[in-house]
Amino acid sequence: MAYTALYRKFRPKNFQDVKGQGHIVTTLQNQIKYERMGHAYLFCGTRGTGKTSIAKIFARAVNCEHPVDGSPCNECATCKSILAGTSMNVIEIDAASNNGVDNIREIVDEVQYSPTTGKYKVYIIDEVHMLSIGAFNALLKTLEEPPSYVIFILATTEVHKIPITILSRCQRYDFKRITIETIADRLRELMEKEQVQVEERALSYVAKAADGSMRDALSLLDQCIAFYLGEKLTYDNVLEVLGAVDMDVFSRFLRGILAEDIPQLMKEIEELVMQGRELGQFVIDFTWYLRNLLLLSSSEHMEEALDVSTENLKRLKEEAAMLSQERLMRYIRVFSELSSQIKYAVQKRIFIEIAVIKLCKPAMENNLESVIDRLEKLEETIEQGNFNVTPVKLPVQIETEGVKAVELPKALPEEIQMVVERWHQIIHNASGMVQTFLKNVKLSIAGTDTLLIVFKDGLSYEYFQREEHKEELKQLISDQIQRQINLEIRLLAEGRKFEQDYADIEQCIHMEVTIEDDEQEEF
Repeated sequence: MAYTALYRKFRPKNFQDVKGQGHIVTTLQNQIKYERMGHAYLFCGTRGTGKTSIAKIFARAVNCEHPVDGSPCNECATCKSILAGTSMNVIEIDAASNNGVDNIREIVDEVQYSPTTGKYKVYIIDEVHMLSIGAFNALLKTLEEPPSYVIFILATTEVHKIPITILSRCQRYDFKRITIETIADRLRELMEKEQVQVEERALSYVAKAADGSMRDALSLLDQCIAFYLGEKLTYDNVLEVLGAVDMDVFSRFLRGILAEDIPQLMKEIEELVMQGRELGQFVIDFTWYLRNLLLLSSSEHMEEALDVSTENLKRLKEEAAMLSQERLMRYIRVFSELSSQIKYAVQKRIFIEIAVIKLCKPAMENNLESVIDRLEKLEETIEQGNFNVTPVKLPVQIETEGVKAVELPKALPEEIQMVVERWHQIIHNASGMVQTFLKNVKLSIAGTDTLLIVFKDGLSYEYFQREEHKEELKQLISDQIQRQINLEIRLLAEGRKFEQDYADIEQCIHMEVTIEDDEQEEF
């Protein structure tokens, strides 16, 4: 007989088997017991939380010949027929592959025919958010006023994609993520039935890795059992199969960050890569590790909230005392941002290395958390006395608000004057990238015959520092004025105004033109 995956083999067959969704189970059972069922339901929530399982249980319960406390008996002919998938009363539709108007029109046509056996026809439409707008519109009228023997159950993981006109016609049930404790208890129960020996720590880690999804937890556990078939499944086995990392690695990693030992941290990352560890999972687990430290540093009564051994708890307490809450929150923020960045990244390793260097060098960031981190390190350095005082040379002249602007030259070379007069045309003839970078520059003069182009931002300045781009600019100018010209590129100093350090030759040219006009008037 073919092997059946754990999540299929142990799919709940009655409401009592459903874990973590008590608020929904109780409501539906009461509706069935007192025959107050609605005509349309919307089950929404993350993957693997029981949406389809409860929909199928509900479909059997409303048609069951001998329901038990609102749950199906699973023994009558109707229940057995639905379980076997041969009943015409329960129709499952995958909206991901049947999302067109024609597919929905088929449903609308079928609804007119009452069930041959049983009380209700139940339509379970999975991933309903995948329906097209036209399909939703085709479903509207039937969903609002279906025949008395028809019930619609719509299931989705992305409820925000469903039109409000559909939402308003359904009873909405939000499925919660299942807690780690609930998942671990269910896994333990099923392993006893399967007669598989599993360490408690291994079950806890699988439950945590499942991220609130019972189906994911069973799939991960199935994978681990298959790898170590016939053996006791240990915590280390689970880490190896899932490509995860032990807490010892997290501890070394954190202490390396605190010591700012970047070479050693790079070796740790290299080792993770060579061992074939999943880097995305490493980032998630290390963020969780930092979260545990933050909880311990926030209160003395957080031991029960952490599912760790006594030995690891002692080490966590020691490390929590080594960091302030502000620094921990900064670390968590950086790694949380990293988690979303590397989700679809090709070079995950590079992103992790950048994040690690960022943690070791708070000066790379300008936010409040980084400033606090730098101040803490400065205080530690002062307390230890490990610092050197370097004399700072103050500038001879101190600029004030009333500083006088740089004087304009009395005369300009003809070539430079031609460049200034035709500058807008030069920019217009440039390529897209060059044109963008030249829009906010200012023109000045160096010495007696060199045109200065002053950039306000570093990106544009760096672009024209490359010789090929500078030559391209020279060629643009010479094409316009038909002459060669000396050219120099400069970056405006931070916090300075252009007029404080450079002569604005556009004003100079304007003044000369005005003088010529006055002389012509005298004559």
